[in-house]
Amino acid sequence: MKLLTSWGFTAEGWRNGQRGEYLVLLQAVLIIGFVLLPVYRPSGWSINSSVWLYLLWAFAGFVGLGGSLLLLKGFLDLGSNLTPLPYPREDGSLVQSGIYGVVRHPIYSGLILTALSWTLFQISLSHLIGTAILFIFLNAKASREEAWLTQKYSDYSAYQQRVKKLLPGLY
Repeated sequence: MKLLTSWGFTAEGWRNGQRGEYLVLLQAVLIIGFVLLPVYRPSGWSINSSVWLYLLWAFAGFVGLGGSLLLLKGFLDLGSNLTPLPYPREDGSLVQSGIYGVVRHPIYSGLILTALSWTLFQISLSHLIGTAILFIFLNAKASREEAWLTQKYSDYSAYQQRVKKLLPGLY
């Protein structure tokens, strides 16, 4: 319980969702749902050449490795600022170095890229739709988080201008 309290979870927060508790719950449901999604591959999506299939799998592996590195580095670089809640920790500080100097939400980016990697590996339309839903949700969650970060840290707006939100160098 001490860990949950240090992350900012409270009984009152679960009653009113004031720090984004319901967003965390919905994110968990989406991730579990993505993992449990059945593979749906339309007949026109099959790859008959083993060379092309292996190239696609290699690309999927590259994307998955990149996503995993973003996730890991995001967790490590946050250090004691880590919380699953989108609301910043009371005792936290704004992290702008390490992977956070490349992308503002590397953990969300990592989740999106690992989902995309699985989608490519499976050549699955259902997972492509799941990845799109995950992207839309995490983008919205990041926007809510950024509103709170802007309120707490005066230099957050300048950071937003320098560093992309979810996809390094793109978005």
